[in-house]
Amino acid sequence: MDNSKQTVVVTGFEPFGEHTINASWVAVQELKKLGLGKDIDLHVYEVPVDYQAVQSLIPSLWKQYHPQLVVHVGVSGMATTVTLEKCGRNHGYKGLDNSRFCPHSQCCIEGGPDCIDSVIDMESVCKRVTASGLGVAVSVSKDAGRYLCDFTYYTSLYLSHGHSAFVHVPPIEKPYSGVDLGRALQAIIQEMLDMLDQTEEKIHCQRVH
Repeated sequence: MDNSKQTVVVTGFEPFGEHTINASWVAVQELKKLGLGKDIDLHVYEVPVDYQAVQSLIPSLWKQYHPQLVVHVGVSGMATTVTLEKCGRNHGYKGLDNSRFCPHSQCCIEGGPDCIDSVIDMESVCKRVTASGLGVAVSVSKDAGRYLCDFTYYTSLYLSHGHSAFVHVPPIEKPYSGVDLGRALQAIIQEMLDMLDQTEEKIHCQRVH
């Protein structure tokens, strides 16, 4: 692996319920075609809609790649914009997954904090992407929905001390195509990486001075 490159992992979800084609995985596959630039080593994964699978897969991705950033993408049938989620929540998981299972404790990580915020300033990412004239509406949310999306996000935030992000996309053609969503993910993740780089530089400068 080229040490000069940054590693980014982006995940989408398999089909579930009414989402026989999951827009999140379609968008992530489009992102893979576009890439994030020559300096970014991009890995994409389709995540099962399965609590127990998430509990083993997400730690393994962090352990295998040691990425600068992991971005999870999910579909929301209620969304009409591409939505940046600010935080993940630990409690309230009552919805059954594709295996007809939900955690007995209804929580993600027993003993973990109720809510974990991403270190990324989602409001700033939203403003920058909107100002770029992408042609895809972007918004910010504080509630990722207490299902596999939220469960995955919280798990990742907990493991990474906040160095994760979650993006909800609307279903395909409601109103955006898979290509549109892929372009939106590319722009959003590039802004997130720029923001993380700036934060790292500030910390480095403070240490030097």
